[in-house]
Amino acid sequence: MTTNTNSNSFTPPAPKAGDGEKTPAAIALGWLHTAKFLTTAPELHFLPPLDLPEIAFVGRSNAGKSTCINTLTQQKQLAFASKKPGRTQHINLFALGKQGVTDAILTDLPGYGYAAVPKQDKIRWQQVMANYLITRKNLTGIVLMCDPRHGLTELDEILLDVIRPRVQEGLKFLIILTKSDKLTRSEATKILSITKLQAGGGDVMLFSATKRKGIDDVAQLLWKWAHPPAKKEKAPKVEPPEDPAATEES
Repeated sequence: MTTNTNSNSFTPPAPKAGDGEKTPAAIALGWLHTAKFLTTAPELHFLPPLDLPEIAFVGRSNAGKSTCINTLTQQKQLAFASKKPGRTQHINLFALGKQGVTDAILTDLPGYGYAAVPKQDKIRWQQVMANYLITRKNLTGIVLMCDPRHGLTELDEILLDVIRPRVQEGLKFLIILTKSDKLTRSEATKILSITKLQAGGGDVMLFSATKRKGIDDVAQLLWKWAHPPAKKEKAPKVEPPEDPAATEES
C-alpha cells in the first residue's frame, strides 16, 4: 500500500485542548495543584483569622474524602488518610494560589461517624465542626463527600440542617458522590436524582478517582467559587438638564 504524500491533500489536525490557550479545566486543576499545607488546629480558636475564600471538605469516615482531595490536587499525600478512620481529629488548612500568591484556602475537616471512636469524642467533634460551619466568616463553600452506595446518612442530614441558613444566605454547597465507579449506570442515575432532591439547592456531582470521572467538573466549580466575577458598579443616575425654555414659560 502506498501513502499519499501530496501536500495539497493534507488536512491539518484539529487543535487539541491545551494547545495554546488553556482550557478552563486545565486552569482549575493547575490552581488546585498548588495546594500546600498551611496549618493544623485541634480546636476552632486555634485557626488563624483569614479574609480569603475558604472551601471546606467534610464527610463521614470512609467516604473517600482524602482520596478526593488528593486526586483534585494531584498530590498523593496532601490529605492524610488514617489507617484507623475517625482518628484524624484536626482541622487542616491548605493554601491555594499560583506564583506564591495565596488566593484561597482548602480546609480538610475530620471525618465523622466512625463507630470505633468513643462517644465523647464524637460529640466534641460534632460541636467543633458545627461551630466552624456556622461561625467561620470567610467560609465560601462546603463540599460534602458521600458514598452513593449508602446515600446520605442521619449525620449527613444533621450537617445539612446546620449549614442550611448559611446556604440560603449564599454559601456555596456541593455533594460529591464518591466511588461512583462501583455503581451501574442505572444506579448512578437514580442516586444522582435522589441526592439532588436532598441537596436543597446545592450542586451534586458523580466522582471516581479510579475512573477519573467528575474531576474536571468539580475542579472548575471550586475555581468559580474562589474566583467569582467582579461585580460591576452601577453608573450613577444622571438627571437630564432642565430645559431653559420650559423654565422661562413657567
